[in-house]
Amino acid sequence: MFRNLFKTFGLATRDYLHEWQMSVCFMLGLAAVLGPMMVLFGLKFGIVGGMMDQLIEDPGNREVRPIGSGRYDQAWLDSVRERPDVAFLVPRTRSIAATIDLASARSSRIVPVELIASASGDPLLAADKPLPEGLDRVVMSRSAAEKLKVRTGDLLDGSLVRRYRGRQERVHLTLTVVAVAPEKAFPRDGAFVSVQLLEALEDFRDGREVVELDWVGAPVKTGRNYTGFRLYTRSIHDVAGLREAFARIGVDVHTQVAGIELVQRMDRNLTAIYWAIAVTGLVGFSLSLGANLWANVDRKRKQLSVLRLVGYRTRDIVWFPIVQALFTAIFGWALAVSIFYATAWLINGMMAEQVQPGQLVCRLLPVHYAIALAVTCTAAVIAAGLAGLRSARIEPSEGLREI
Repeated sequence: MFRNLFKTFGLATRDYLHEWQMSVCFMLGLAAVLGPMMVLFGLKFGIVGGMMDQLIEDPGNREVRPIGSGRYDQAWLDSVRERPDVAFLVPRTRSIAATIDLASARSSRIVPVELIASASGDPLLAADKPLPEGLDRVVMSRSAAEKLKVRTGDLLDGSLVRRYRGRQERVHLTLTVVAVAPEKAFPRDGAFVSVQLLEALEDFRDGREVVELDWVGAPVKTGRNYTGFRLYTRSIHDVAGLREAFARIGVDVHTQVAGIELVQRMDRNLTAIYWAIAVTGLVGFSLSLGANLWANVDRKRKQLSVLRLVGYRTRDIVWFPIVQALFTAIFGWALAVSIFYATAWLINGMMAEQVQPGQLVCRLLPVHYAIALAVTCTAAVIAAGLAGLRSARIEPSEGLREI
C-alpha cells in the first residue's frame, strides 16, 4: 500500500513539474488572493494590536478613581481589595492634607509637592526599585527631583504648617529619596509616600498628635475614614465590570472605559470585515482550484486508467490531485509570504515617522504564518477532494479501450 502511495507521490510530483506553466499559474493565483489578505490582517493586527498593547501597558487605563470625596473605612477598603478583578488599592487622605514643602541641600528652591499614597505592587512604580515605606522614605517624581536636584540616596527637608490652639506651628522631618519614578508615572511635582506618612501629615494638620514623630496634639480617634482611594484593576477588561459594581453601591468613579471600548469595538469590527473578505477569497480560490484540478483529471483520464490497470488502487489514484493541490498551497503560501514581507517593509518605512519608535504598523506573528499555511492547505485539500472523487470513478477499462 505504502509503495504505491510513494509511487503516486512521485508521479504527481513529476507531472506537476512537467506542466510547470500551469503549476506557476496556480501558485500565482493563490498568492494573488492570500498575499493581500495577509497584508490586510497585518495592518489590522499592527494598528489595532498596537493600540491594545498601549491600553494594556498604560496603568492609567486600568485606574478607577472616585469622583469627589467620600467616607471609606478600612473594612470597606479591605472588602474591595479582595475582589479578583482588583490588582492594587490604597486609601487616600484629603487632598489639602496630602501636600508638603520640600527643600534640599543641592537646590535653593522650596518646592511644594503633592503626595501620592503608594504600597507594594504600585503599577506606577518600577517593581525592581525600593518602595516608599515608613515615615521617612519617598519616591520622587522626575519633575520634582529635577527642581530639587536630588537623586537616589539624597536627603530632603520636609516642612508643613498648621494653626493649633490659636498659634501657627511648623514642623520639619527628614526624608530619604529611595528612587525617582519614571516621568510618565506622575508628570507634576510629587512624591510617592506610604499611607502611614499621609495619615501622620493629616493628623498633624487636624491638630492630632503623631507619637512616632513627637508631634503633639489631641488624641487620635479610632476608626479612621478616608476620603478616597487609588485603585487599579488586573486588566483593562475588568474596568467596565468594576465601574458597574461601584455604581450599584452608589460610588461614582471615573474610568477610561470609553477609550477601551472604542478600541475593542474597532478590533471586533475589523476582525469581522477581515474574515468576510478572507472567507470570500478562499472560497473563490478553492472553487477555482477544484475546477482546474477536475479538468486536469479529465484531461489525464487515459494515464490514470492505465495506472489502475497496473495495480494502483482507487485510494492511490485519489492522492494524485491532492498531492498537486498541496504543492500549490505550500508554494503559493511561500510566495504570498514574500509579497507580505515586501509590502509590510514599504508600509512600515512610510509610517515610521508617524508611530512610536519600535512600533510596526503592519506586522504578523509566527503563529499567524502557521495558521495561514494550515488554512491554505486545508482549503486546497478540500478543493482537491472534488478532483479526487472524479479520479476515483475512472475505470481500468478506459485505458484498454484507448490501446
